[in-house]
Amino acid sequence: MKGALRCLPSAVAAGPVPPAAENLSYSMPLPGGAYCAGLARQAVRSLLTRQGLAGLCDTAALAASELVAAAYWFTPDREVIPRVRRQFDALRIVLYDQHPAHASAEKAEECRDRRSRSMWLPAAAVDTHGGDWGLAPVLTPGGGTKSWALLHR
Repeated sequence: MKGALRCLPSAVAAGPVPPAAENLSYSMPLPGGAYCAGLARQAVRSLLTRQGLAGLCDTAALAASELVAAAYWFTPDREVIPRVRRQFDALRIVLYDQHPAHASAEKAEECRDRRSRSMWLPAAAVDTHGGDWGLAPVLTPGGGTKSWALLHR
């Protein structure tokens, strides 16, 4: 066929991209039981070791397990989704949970204050790395909370 366009790759793929700090981006839904804090800690430690970020393992594993533990304390036995991602030369650990929305802004603020106070351990660990942490409501009709820890490399 004269003049027909053919879509062929310009280069043959060299194979799968091996794990590296530059392509770190993982999410893993967890069922939300009390044991999930240990699963999150082990998964983060394994991911960072494989991706050449072993120097952040202790702090990141602690932060991940504490975020999951806080979610369990405030919303027991509901699925949580931790995400681990390297972006802008920082490691971001984000946890989404299913904490129900509160009926009033006052109750929501009281709950946020209690949850913030419960995060003293990850806050101290993250501060050691010059990082940041926090939590915010997820803007969905069913509610939810997004908590995070940011570690600089």
